[in-house]
Amino acid sequence: MPYEVIEQERKLMPALARGVMCKCPHCGKGGLFRAYLKTRDVCPVCGEELFHHRADDMPPYIAILIVGHVLVGLMLDLDMAWHIPPMTYLMWLLPIGIFLPVAILPSIKGGVVAMQWALRMHGFGGEEDGVPIESEDPPG
Repeated sequence: MPYEVIEQERKLMPALARGVMCKCPHCGKGGLFRAYLKTRDVCPVCGEELFHHRADDMPPYIAILIVGHVLVGLMLDLDMAWHIPPMTYLMWLLPIGIFLPVAILPSIKGGVVAMQWALRMHGFGGEEDGVPIESEDPPG
């Protein structure tokens, strides 16, 4: 008799918390990245495969959205409170606009990878991008 594989439940919020901390979404102990934004193929602690992710452009879009709102809010607040010369904006807000996305991008990418893992997207559920993995049992 063939054995039925019982899939373990994957909770979204704990996985997202682990991903944002740049840890493996499965165990929360192993590091998610081997370099700045290069994910590991396999978690060194639990052995969970992480190469299935397709984070692509979503992390930069989220980073731009967050930083854009922070900078525009800061500019509006500064302009309402004081009259700030345009060069002051360039000297202070331009470095913030460069540094902040670089600083938050790994956490955002970790969260996107963890979300994909928790929702069993892009091969994390035992399938390769919509094509089921062939079983040993013949159909029928």
